[in-house]
Amino acid sequence: MRKLTLLALVLVAGAIATPAAAKKKKDKKKPAVEQLQPVQLLTCSDSVSYAAGVNATEGLLPFLQQQMHVDTAYMDDFIRGLNEALATKDDPRQIAFRAGQNIAEQLQQRMLPGMKRDFTDTPDSLSENLFFQGFLHALRGDTAHFSSTQASSKYFQMKQKQNREAKTERLYGDNRRQGEQFLADNAKKEGVVTLPSGLQYKVLTQGTGPTPKATDKVQVHYEGRLVDGTVFDASKKHGDKPATFEANRVIKGWTEALTLMPVGSKWQLYIPYNLAYGERDMGNIKPFSALIFDVELIGIE
Repeated sequence: MRKLTLLALVLVAGAIATPAAAKKKKDKKKPAVEQLQPVQLLTCSDSVSYAAGVNATEGLLPFLQQQMHVDTAYMDDFIRGLNEALATKDDPRQIAFRAGQNIAEQLQQRMLPGMKRDFTDTPDSLSENLFFQGFLHALRGDTAHFSSTQASSKYFQMKQKQNREAKTERLYGDNRRQGEQFLADNAKKEGVVTLPSGLQYKVLTQGTGPTPKATDKVQVHYEGRLVDGTVFDASKKHGDKPATFEANRVIKGWTEALTLMPVGSKWQLYIPYNLAYGERDMGNIKPFSALIFDVELIGIE
């Protein structure tokens, strides 16, 4: 009798729990699948239009996965969003809403990561939450802490510049000083000419041909080295023919030298970093690098 009573209690408890469990299960029900409208292709234009739509999906799934980070297990949600956007494409409120979503994506994926990189390994850092708070407050015209002008030119850009310069100096200051010392010592060597710009050169072979203008297309053989002698590029690495380019489409030190060289000349150039690649990191050429080039001017096209 005791066993039967216990069994009855278990059955009753199960019966009581069943509606709640069913409700919980119902709450977790997936959104309804977007139903597609039936289509009839009655004319050639109908078929072309439909085929154009099919064709427009080519490459879409990889794009959604790789560029927009969409999990294709949720394609029903993507299609629902697409349908809603198409149905409300002329609704000004929906246009504003979608614009807000688009800007949020750009802020998160492009602008904020770039700004964060500027402040990495510096005394300051960027808080994502406060970044978005500042953004939203500015949109509402709240100037309790900063006006747009104050934040831009009088504070943020100043701090960004200070931190970038301090970081660059810490990482590449020794490279700059090494180049400056090399050029100072090199200027004292026989045959080295130093121009007002800081460019130095030594004539190895003096040509007798015409001198190119900055807009002329020239043909040259060259070899480029760092001040420690490391070769980072040479025209002969790219084939036996000379390199061809407009004289004003290269670094400033080259342009200045080429417009002084008669065809047939071969000069050795010693270029300070501000006439080369400046503070840019070019892989083998680090920021603030002074460069050495052997340049032979073969001809003018």
